[in-house]
Amino acid sequence: MLTKSAKKALRQSKRKHDHNLILKNNIRLNRRAIEKKVEANDKKELPALLSKLYKSIDKAAKQNILHPNKASRLKSRFAKFTK
Repeated sequence: MLTKSAKKALRQSKRKHDHNLILKNNIRLNRRAIEKKVEANDKKELPALLSKLYKSIDKAAKQNILHPNKASRLKSRFAKFTK
């Protein structure tokens, strides 16, 4: 027996949750791709993959899915792989 506004709040919450999971999964997929390339010692494609990872991290931080400090920390840790 939910009120009309509670039902709407649940719908919105589910929609936001699903969207947040999509963004987090994008970060996870990009991280794994970079880690595989580093393990295989294939550094040709790293700059393009890093760019994709940075974009997904920045998008998540902008939408408050990741804390800005965590986003910065992730980016700096993965920047080490290019050196």
